[in-house]
Amino acid sequence: MDLLDVGRIIGGLVLLILGGEFLVRGASALARRVGISSLVVGLTVVSAATSAPELAITIGAVLSDEPGLAVGNVVGSNIVNILFILGISALVLPLAVTRGLVRFDVPLMVAMSVGLLLMSLDGVVSAVDGLILFCVVVAHTVLTIVISRRSARSSVGVGGSAGDSSDADVAGEDEKPPVASAGKSLLLVVFGIALLVGGANLLVEGAVNIATTLGISSLVVGLTVVAIGTSLPELVTSITAVRRGERDIAVGNIVGSNIFNIGVVLGLPALISLEGIPVSGAAVALDIPVMLATSIALLPIAFTGFVIARWEGAIFLGLYLAYTGYLILAATEHDALEGFTAVMAWFVLPLVAVTLIAFTSYEIGLRKGQRNLTSTN
Repeated sequence: MDLLDVGRIIGGLVLLILGGEFLVRGASALARRVGISSLVVGLTVVSAATSAPELAITIGAVLSDEPGLAVGNVVGSNIVNILFILGISALVLPLAVTRGLVRFDVPLMVAMSVGLLLMSLDGVVSAVDGLILFCVVVAHTVLTIVISRRSARSSVGVGGSAGDSSDADVAGEDEKPPVASAGKSLLLVVFGIALLVGGANLLVEGAVNIATTLGISSLVVGLTVVAIGTSLPELVTSITAVRRGERDIAVGNIVGSNIFNIGVVLGLPALISLEGIPVSGAAVALDIPVMLATSIALLPIAFTGFVIARWEGAIFLGLYLAYTGYLILAATEHDALEGFTAVMAWFVLPLVAVTLIAFTSYEIGLRKGQRNLTSTN
């Protein structure tokens, strides 16, 4: 293990922390200045910014003829974003989820995950597939901004009396101290992005050097070391947003990043490369379905009370640790792999499924009871 690589990891972490602080501060101020909600900023500006390291790594991997690293980076980052980053963020503070996010953005994330799985069945994400994925992201971004501006105008037109969360966001933000100018806010965003990209690149370079020294395959490196490293901007940004009270940015950042990762980070290199990006059988058989399952798992959790609670975050974090443990055991062909797989398949995963179904049913029943009580009164 080279001490220089350890230094890269430490230096990258410092830059990531500083970058996350500047990015969230600038993005939240810019949202108030422009008149759009923090959620929309998280779904668009922040998610694109925090996905910049993934885009750089994926393009570099495609140009270096490392398709396993490219696919593993995107798929692994999406898994990390939901299970690890949302899990940790929810443990810090329960995360509020808006109705619009649950009804439109999360289903789109699930649909794009399904689309990626279907496109990968023939062993390659072609240029045509990349064009389709890229166009979906462009349409989603434009539609999100247009809807947000219309909602902001309607709330002003009725005197700000609308009761949904985005309107409350705008109304609440009017009571905050005067925000910085648009130019200064934009400068903070750009400076934060630069620090995040630089920090992620430093950390990933050091971590990949250490991992490859240990003889780990490029797919596993992409799913674990690189995925965690390039997702650190999302982690730092989400935790910083939660700490600063911008919980819409925290959730919107993750969902937006996952949509951006599939449509742009993977779709754009596939579009540029005329031959497309090869997808290994292992990724089609396990990793992309796991990514799809984590996206689907977010739907009922976000729907129940529109809050991701601490216990739900703990389950997500535990599932991510189990998934990572499986990857490491499989990569090293450890003797404990068979027993670990049996325990996960026959005990842990069924227990988690029963727990989620039970709590989801309880929350839905509780909400129906509250609505019935309100209607009778």
